[in-house]
Amino acid sequence: MKLYFSPGACSLSPHIVLREAGFEFTLEKVNLRNRQTASGVDYTTINPKGYVPALDLGNGELLTEGPAIVQYLADQAPESRLAPPCGTLERARVQEWLTFIGTELHKNFSPLFNPAASADAKEAARANLARRLPIAAQALENRPYLTGETFSVADAYLFTVLTWTGLVGVDLSPWPSLGAYQERVGARPSVQAALEAEGLKR
Repeated sequence: MKLYFSPGACSLSPHIVLREAGFEFTLEKVNLRNRQTASGVDYTTINPKGYVPALDLGNGELLTEGPAIVQYLADQAPESRLAPPCGTLERARVQEWLTFIGTELHKNFSPLFNPAASADAKEAARANLARRLPIAAQALENRPYLTGETFSVADAYLFTVLTWTGLVGVDLSPWPSLGAYQERVGARPSVQAALEAEGLKR
């Protein structure tokens, strides 16, 4: 398998999951500004959506969208316990978190990274994050991971999104459980390896 990624982008989430599950894979960096891969290919010829992540499964199939990729990977390595079995309430809880992170957290960071976004759009995004981050913080008050004692694909996604707070000046200090969680997940060997491979430092 080959993961198309951009350092520190949301592709970090499936990158972490690939390492957690012990898959053999390669990485190809994508420049999101000019849509070129490290090997000089027009990325839109690989993934017409033009953004990361994309996972080449090595069999002629390409899978896109982070939440879909991480669940697919978890199901290919059930022994990793990165997602509960399909059809269970526990799996629905993981999907619930993946949806919340994607729609309520991830998307509200987008204006903060966009130099063309208006001041009003950025202010609205910050206000939305201030209302949404406490929901994750509360869930982590008395448990190490989003769904309990076991690290899941949802945690890989939330950790990735939380790494952006320092880049855009979102202060996590009002929610100590999020800061502690970020440190806890960040210390996992798979996460450290992914960050190192992407040229990121903690």
